[in-house]
Amino acid sequence: MSLALIIKHKTQPGKRDEVRSIWEKHMAAAVSSHEGHTAYFYCFDNADPDTIYAFQQYASVDASRNFLQTSSYADYLKEVEPLLAGPPEVTSLTPVWSKG
Repeated sequence: MSLALIIKHKTQPGKRDEVRSIWEKHMAAAVSSHEGHTAYFYCFDNADPDTIYAFQQYASVDASRNFLQTSSYADYLKEVEPLLAGPPEVTSLTPVWSKG
């Protein structure tokens, strides 16, 4: 069964672009090459300049867990956490239909 996540990150004031640079440095290639990710959208909130949303779809719960154990993810967390206003809000979803 596939798994989808919506993750909301609040950055420290004015740090959204810096957080994005760190995401691109550590995560863009890791996500692109991870077969367990079937979809991924990294999005800026149009109404709040300090908020980032990520929509992720995984082939399975195990694929999600495995990705969280990668060195790329650990390196990303270490560098990005000081720029965040707190822990992310994570919503876990079961996809039941998608286009394409």
